[in-house]
Amino acid sequence: MRVKELHPLCCITLESPQGINNNNNNKSPEETVKTTTALTRSRSLPAKSLLTGVGSRVMTSIGSEQQQQAETVAGILYKWTNFGKGWRSRWFLLRNGILSYSKIRRPENLNLLSPSSDDVRLIGDISADRLSRMDSCSGRRKQHKTVGIVHLKQVSSFRESKSDDRKFYIFTATKTLHLRTDSISDKAAWLQALASTKCIFPLRSLNGDFSFISPKDLSISTERLKKRLHEEGMNENLVKECEQIMLSEFSEMHGQVQLLHEERTNLIDALRQLEAANLEAGASGKHEFPSLGRGKYSECSTTASSDGKQEFEDVSEEDEPSFHDTKEYFNEPNVGSVTNLSTSGYPNIKRRTKLPDPAEKEKGVSLWSMIKDNVGKDLTRVCLPVYFNEPISSLQKCFEDLEYSYLLDRAYEYGKSGNGLLRALYVAAFAVSGYASTEGRHCKPFNPLLGETYEADFPEKGIRFFSEKVSHHPTVIACHCEGKGWKFWGDTNLRSKFWGRSIQVEPVGVLTLEFDDGEVFQWSKVTSTIYNIILGKLYCDHHGVMQIRGNRQYSCTLKFKEQSILERNPHQVNGFVEDVAGKKAATIFGKWDDSLYYVSGDGISKTKVSDPASNASLLWKRTKPPPNVTRYNLTSFAITLNELTPGLQEILPPTDSRLRPDQRHLENGEYEKANLEKQRLERRQRMSRQLQESGWRPRWFEREGESETFKYTGGYWEARGHGNWDDCPDIFGEITEELADSA
Repeated sequence: MRVKELHPLCCITLESPQGINNNNNNKSPEETVKTTTALTRSRSLPAKSLLTGVGSRVMTSIGSEQQQQAETVAGILYKWTNFGKGWRSRWFLLRNGILSYSKIRRPENLNLLSPSSDDVRLIGDISADRLSRMDSCSGRRKQHKTVGIVHLKQVSSFRESKSDDRKFYIFTATKTLHLRTDSISDKAAWLQALASTKCIFPLRSLNGDFSFISPKDLSISTERLKKRLHEEGMNENLVKECEQIMLSEFSEMHGQVQLLHEERTNLIDALRQLEAANLEAGASGKHEFPSLGRGKYSECSTTASSDGKQEFEDVSEEDEPSFHDTKEYFNEPNVGSVTNLSTSGYPNIKRRTKLPDPAEKEKGVSLWSMIKDNVGKDLTRVCLPVYFNEPISSLQKCFEDLEYSYLLDRAYEYGKSGNGLLRALYVAAFAVSGYASTEGRHCKPFNPLLGETYEADFPEKGIRFFSEKVSHHPTVIACHCEGKGWKFWGDTNLRSKFWGRSIQVEPVGVLTLEFDDGEVFQWSKVTSTIYNIILGKLYCDHHGVMQIRGNRQYSCTLKFKEQSILERNPHQVNGFVEDVAGKKAATIFGKWDDSLYYVSGDGISKTKVSDPASNASLLWKRTKPPPNVTRYNLTSFAITLNELTPGLQEILPPTDSRLRPDQRHLENGEYEKANLEKQRLERRQRMSRQLQESGWRPRWFEREGESETFKYTGGYWEARGHGNWDDCPDIFGEITEELADSA
């Protein structure tokens, strides 16, 4: 019987002299003793002598199947952590296409390799004395743990440094590892090992058949249950009650399966796009990770770097990037790119990802000269220069609430499958998601002219939106949107006040969401305030209580917590969903600028929502901001709202916000022209009240009563199809004598 023990540095098996004799019949006892001694002393030997000594004899016993597998290598590399700690030694292990690294606390903690029959090649000088010296410098004595993992067979690449012949980089979609070796030969050995691993573990193609069980194929039969209950002598009412309980449980399970199916499908679609981008970039020798990494090395190659100086990411290793569940990051595709796949059935629409470059340099405006004359006035009646505006109108701002319209698509599907609770939860998530785009947005949207309209046809999202300014004083904007199985409409009267240090906006109006099956939800928006207009950092906050009323089983109450001066955890939203009996069915919590979660029943989870052990389920997560940030801080979705895609201008009515000249000049960075046009249009706007009092009526909306909501009367999209805009005036044109007389 052979006695085996595990080598302290790697998984080379040490055998007793008897075992080695049995496997080496042609060797003399003296040779056997030499082999055993070499294996026993291998920990104190440099890697080079280990390879030339024991490694050569061990490698000769590897079979042909083993030679086709990836080589496992390990060693010590210096990793850049941050500017405070600089370069720190880490233990790196490359096995089966996965590169992991750990902190070195004690020499005995380097037994990181799990027992197996694989041979491990050590790179560099690995000695107990050296490890002890590094250990004495580290100071702290914490238990070993893996710090990071890089999957080389997924999205990653590497390259050498041109400025330092001992340094190289490893790039992933989320971070860049800056590594350094002790010698040039060690660096060459690591790069060779990485290249070999990339060749053995190519990207698995996602173009194959990924067959999932469709939720439509899931069904349940209660015949056997009813038969068994009848055999036990149960009465018919009790049998029906048991059947209903079983069907209700199945409906809830069916809804969860439906959600998992959608998330898995979205994940596969996103991975296919990522694979296609990497394969296309690989043909040119470069690797790009669009919308995933925006660091300095988002684009890299395996050739020599052109870096002439050291550039590092100031990221502390004590706070390594977290790995979250994929369902948090693949909820909605980024609208800034080619927005849909050919298999989705929608046209391939490419929308812009940045605003046009400004044509001239913008000049600042003194606030002090304006504050003294406007304190306490209605902000909608104050003539402000375009410096305080963002290049979208309030009509387009309404459509920003539909950025996460996929939440309503999910709500429709859940309600359709009989899960009313999840429908109410996703409606609540949609109501909160509309505030996410306001973070960092300190500029005022353009106040529309009376009769101004805006349309948004987004087939890739499955929605069509239309809005119109239906009243000038008070300013009322009405909107209507149609989606996949639902309709959304409402009107909003923004009562804004300028108080010198802050601007407060109180929305007045009701928003209505109706599903095709007849279920209706209604709610009103909460108060919004922009602080520190004069001094300090500008910030926006939303506060108040939002009541989402349903006409069936569930309703929802959400509280937006007002931010205090010393608030360390701002933008909090808490609430609950309750049934008609007043029993809490689910608790909601999160942040209006980040994400929203829920737990079943009454009570908020005490654990962190990002903790995998948390029982909280994700409802919504905000998409990442665009890479091309301007002072307006527009989201990727908002950047597309004022875009004139090819062929669109010819079919728009003359009242559309995209044709407004001052707004277009501001978007193009033509600030002088924008100010002149804004003053001209505001002179025209002063006639609007007289027009309204003389009997003017909205073209596409009407109100049944004074207290009722404006509703869409229909006909816009039909007129658009025929190009018939005879009833739409040129509201952005010059003021003529005829127009002035009629006003």
